[in-house]
Amino acid sequence: MEYKDTLLMPNTEFPMRGNLPKREPEIQSKWEDMNIYRLVQERTKDRPMFVLHDGPPYANGDIHMGHALNKILKDFIVRYKSMSGFNAPYVPGWDTHGLPIEQALTNKGVNRKEMTVAEFRKLCEKYAYEQIDSQRSQFKRLGVRGDWENPYITLKPEYEAQQIKVFGEMAKKGYIYKGLKPVYWSPSSESALAEAEIEYQDKKSPSIYVGFKVRDGKGVLDTDVQIIIWTTTPWTIPANLGISVHPDLTYVVVEENEQKYLVANDLLEAVTSEIGWEQPSIVQTIMGSELDRIVAKHPIYDRDSLVMLGEHVTIDAGTGCVHTAPGHGEDDFYVGQKYGLDVLCPVDDKGVMTKEAEGFAGLFYDKANKAITEKLEEVGALLKLSFITHSYPHDWRTKKPVIYRATAQWFASIKDFRDDLLEAVKETKWVPAWGETRLFNMVRDRGDWCISRQRAWGVPIPVFYAENGEPVITDETIEHVSNLFREHGSNVWFEREAKDLLPEGFTHPGSPNGSFTKETDIMDVWFDSGSSHQAVLLERDDLQRPADLYLEGSDQYRGWFNSSLSTGVAVTGKAPYKGVLSHGFALDGEGRKMSKSVGNVVVPAKVMNQLGADILRLWVASVDYQADVRVSDAILKQVAEVYRKIRNTFRFLLGNLADFDPAKDAISYENLREVDQFMLVKLNDLIKQVRNNYENYEYASIYHAVNNFCTLDLSSFYLDFAKDVLYIEASDQYDRRAIQTVLYESLLALTKLISPILSHTADEVWSFIPAVQEQSVQLTDFPEAKELQGAEGLMAKWSRFMKLRDDVLKALEEARNEKVIGKSLTAKVTLYVNDETKSLLESIKENLQQLFIISGFEVVDGYDKAPEQALKLELAAIVVSKAEGETCERCWTVTPHVGEKENHPTLCPRCADVVQEHYSHLV
Repeated sequence: MEYKDTLLMPNTEFPMRGNLPKREPEIQSKWEDMNIYRLVQERTKDRPMFVLHDGPPYANGDIHMGHALNKILKDFIVRYKSMSGFNAPYVPGWDTHGLPIEQALTNKGVNRKEMTVAEFRKLCEKYAYEQIDSQRSQFKRLGVRGDWENPYITLKPEYEAQQIKVFGEMAKKGYIYKGLKPVYWSPSSESALAEAEIEYQDKKSPSIYVGFKVRDGKGVLDTDVQIIIWTTTPWTIPANLGISVHPDLTYVVVEENEQKYLVANDLLEAVTSEIGWEQPSIVQTIMGSELDRIVAKHPIYDRDSLVMLGEHVTIDAGTGCVHTAPGHGEDDFYVGQKYGLDVLCPVDDKGVMTKEAEGFAGLFYDKANKAITEKLEEVGALLKLSFITHSYPHDWRTKKPVIYRATAQWFASIKDFRDDLLEAVKETKWVPAWGETRLFNMVRDRGDWCISRQRAWGVPIPVFYAENGEPVITDETIEHVSNLFREHGSNVWFEREAKDLLPEGFTHPGSPNGSFTKETDIMDVWFDSGSSHQAVLLERDDLQRPADLYLEGSDQYRGWFNSSLSTGVAVTGKAPYKGVLSHGFALDGEGRKMSKSVGNVVVPAKVMNQLGADILRLWVASVDYQADVRVSDAILKQVAEVYRKIRNTFRFLLGNLADFDPAKDAISYENLREVDQFMLVKLNDLIKQVRNNYENYEYASIYHAVNNFCTLDLSSFYLDFAKDVLYIEASDQYDRRAIQTVLYESLLALTKLISPILSHTADEVWSFIPAVQEQSVQLTDFPEAKELQGAEGLMAKWSRFMKLRDDVLKALEEARNEKVIGKSLTAKVTLYVNDETKSLLESIKENLQQLFIISGFEVVDGYDKAPEQALKLELAAIVVSKAEGETCERCWTVTPHVGEKENHPTLCPRCADVVQEHYSHLV
């Protein structure tokens, strides 16, 4: 007979190779057929809600690694919550308005000047929906579970209707106003920008020192003194109306080459060096407060430049005398308002100098730098010209420099409810904790929010103007426009005249003839997405406000976290979220920003086609996502190796449970052997740790804990020695059923624990587990940690044994290297032990040869009796020698007793008995 036919070898159809690129779409198709999202929601509908509100990605282009990181993290949370006692809906969303879509259509050859605004907007909408469909299929391919057929989309009529109500509520409370103020202006986009739309890049700029001659010194300065200013924007000199000094700084008049100049005393040394003075002598010392309202002469035009006191003046750089153009700077604007100056802005929408910049009209502002500098030199006002490279604000979409420019814009007044905003920040739970400080400081320091944009593709600002120019925003008009948008979409604003957008019979004292016009600006896209708490959380029955969690990249502190907070607090008095979690950016393997030109972009679709979505998901779990994360082919290869080990563990567990029926074969915990109980205690600890990690969003800890449990606790120990029982003993032998009980418990728990992370693999494994009822692991709850009897003592005792086992394995490895033995089953181990180790070994009832995977074992009392060649370690001195006897043909154990049983000359007594009793029919 063939004795190998009597072995109970692993038996499972669960494939060893994941083949994820092919298998995952099949699993996803199955999820689709069974409508897994609906089944999960139905199962958990009566539980308390946990709402993770999706921050909407922009509907343009394929998804990148940042998208993948974000969506997968959200999926981890939602899946975990729905398996741990909550009803956790996930409604994905999309941000759909704004310049990138307009730009994309222009790049495709659409000429917007040949069509009406309404026609162009319809093309924008069509394009947005195409992008949503493309991105949706890519997000679903990541294995992200959600209500994909009913997402929220910022261009949908019901969304826009609620956004109008948010605007109306803020206007009603007096937070919305129109004003002429300097804002970030992008000449390349021809629109105002919010702070969130600014990014900083290096730019080379001229650095000039300019002298302004004193015209009226007010008895403090002589008229032969020049006040020196420094600027890196010569193009703003035509807009200069004043000079700001700090009231508490000390200023000095210095004489150099028979000329007198005024600078801050603290900056005299730096200015001397920059301008190249040889030895300026101080002739007068004055406090800044004494310079108030002195009048200087503009260096180019015949007009005054007023000296003003400003707290914004610093001695970080420059001269301590700050060139002030109220039309081109926020601080300049406020100090100018205080002193009654005009707001002069001689630059148009395209960044071109207007006729108010006499002598430079028609020049693009950047080109005007040279002409203005040459004019300053010609009139003798230019003291020094050099060039510096410095960090300068750029339009985050066009990547071109922006300017500060005063224009009439709509603003949301932050200062009116800033204290409420700061309180709401304090009441929110922030992960990481520094998020609180970051947003708190942003809110504390930010100016009013410019919410208007001069574009076509967006939600119109719902304001009418009476005949006398007065803006009209009433409860009645807001409600009417909101209802119109809900019924027809916001395009109706561009399709109808103002009178047809107003409530029937609407009158206003500012329009005696009943004539009105409408605002043509649209809202900042951050107002769109920032209104989602009302347009989505409040609008939908399956969600609630405030959300439990917002989770986005760290760039959203100045973006969505900020705009949502502003609108939420303005409308409800509270933040729209209870907690905020942020993640870093995805970089290449060397920590560089990904760039097509550098060729270091890792594309999610490519990774999924080559390795599978579960490898991407496992990568997300493996990184410290709260900081910037690295990804490369080499990193993903390492992750794929960990996946392989986890998958192999599942396969081994499944293979050895083919003949196990938990209903009748499982053994209760108290009746298990100690080693089996020890493994269940370890499993219990894993459950506790992993649940705690999920609660605290610590996925890297889960990655390491599960990997260690599979490779160290199971593969390297328990499963390793268990083979001698699982394969060799009779099917229903007690030790075998005990081990199978542990394997089954481990298999169930591990499958559930990794389900939020390896969503496809967990469902695949689930379909092979014997005796489970549910269609999917997603329709189950997480395992609960149990109070196991004697767990602490077991852990202490067996942890000590594991240390001894490690020592024995080390000795076996050395003996193998020295060719004393081959495989460990050819070895005999002799331990020379002290009383403590002897007592430990005597307390273990299990077969120690089996636990050490050796054929001969002896314990000698007395550590000091060990021969010289012994490996002396902490718990024992170990001698490894060749085991005596012959090798059993069936179990490979070396023993002198091979052949003792009649009819089976090549078997050890144990194998002979098993064969005789259970396989005699094969003889």
